[in-house]
This record gives sequence, C-alpha cells and structure tokens, in this order.
Amino acid sequence: MYLKRLKDLREDNDLKQQDVANVLNIKQQQYSLYETGKRDLPFELAIILAKFYNTSLDYIAELTNNKEKYK
Repeated sequence: MYLKRLKDLREDNDLKQQDVANVLNIKQQQYSLYETGKRDLPFELAIILAKFYNTSLDYIAELTNNKEKYK
C-alpha cells in the first residue's frame, strides 16, 4: 500500500501533515485519513503529491523503489 510511502515522503521532507494538507488544499484531518488508510487517496491528489515531491506515481504506489520521476 501507498500509506507508508505517503508518511515517509512527508517525513523525509521534514513536513507536518498540516503542511501537506495545505499543498492539497484540504484540512489536516482529511489528510490524516489518507495517510492512515481510513480513506483512499483520490488519484488527482496523488498526482499533486507526485509533482510536489518531484517523484513518480509509481513510487508513491510502491510499484518501484526509484524515487526519481520519469524523464
């Protein structure tokens, strides 16, 4: 699952859930539900996160361990 990747990416960038929620234009509580798996992350938000973290959707979805985004 992508849950661990969401948290790892956030923590690797020294961000709080509120910081990421601000990027997604949602409330911190809503983002917390995504990160804990209580709600599925909408695809459009996954795209925003991939761009924000400068990585690929495949990395977020744990389909690859390569953090670099595609060229």
